[in-house]
Amino acid sequence: MFAGHWSSGKAPVIPFHRLPEGFLRFLEDPPDPPAVPRPSATLVLLREGRGGMEVLLLKRSPTSGFIPGAWVFPGGTVDQSDSDPNLAKQVHGLTPEGARERLNLKGPALSALAYWIAAIRETFEETGILLCREGPAHASRDAASRTTGPTPDAVGSARSALVSGEAGFLETLQELEVELDAGALAYFGHWLTPSCEPRRYETRFFAAAVCPNAAVTPHKTEMEDALWITPADALARNRQGAFPLVVPTLYTLEELTPFTTPDEALDFLEGRPVPLRLPRPERAEGGVLFRISS
Repeated sequence: MFAGHWSSGKAPVIPFHRLPEGFLRFLEDPPDPPAVPRPSATLVLLREGRGGMEVLLLKRSPTSGFIPGAWVFPGGTVDQSDSDPNLAKQVHGLTPEGARERLNLKGPALSALAYWIAAIRETFEETGILLCREGPAHASRDAASRTTGPTPDAVGSARSALVSGEAGFLETLQELEVELDAGALAYFGHWLTPSCEPRRYETRFFAAAVCPNAAVTPHKTEMEDALWITPADALARNRQGAFPLVVPTLYTLEELTPFTTPDEALDFLEGRPVPLRLPRPERAEGGVLFRISS
């Protein structure tokens, strides 16, 4: 799903020049059978801003192999290691069974919880923000040796080791003596890439609030910039043509526009039904129009 803008009928239109090479060919002659979607997770970070509620958007590197130059929310594919039962023990606020029920999945409960873990992990790798709380090992120390949590330097070093592959996510959390705060995430979106695309994802969308002064340091290999912006301003820039957004991002920003605070948005999103949304591409004047079905 590619960077575009909203048409007057509220369906995203992707200009021809922003379509990846070969997309029209795949649209007219889709793969048979369609590619198997890869599970992935996206996390929409919210904060209080001077002009109202802001979201964090990252600009993908122009050399990226997937939607280069587009502004996106943090996220990525669910790794096999995200289903590690030992990693599940480092999760606070959500059980594997609770995750499976929320996603309405019939598979292993650990595979459901893996979406929350992947959302937090990918966000940590791409932004440096780790949604966590003190773990039992940290809290059990005596008062004389206990601190208020890992220092920024410790978190930064742990992130570097994780991104470089020197340490896994479980090892990272144990080193920092923290647990993932899965209870802070509201699950609110479920998107499937159109069947005509050779690279497909089934993505679960989550949202969480962070403090206004949370430091963001983009992972430069994948992202070249980061921006806190209100949903309305992001959509306005997109309409002006110089702020490319992928289809699910456009749709999500539209959903978030009415809210003025993170709490207001999370109260609305938490616990509501989450239908599967499938963009259906078709040729239109000047590009390809994506109708959203659910």
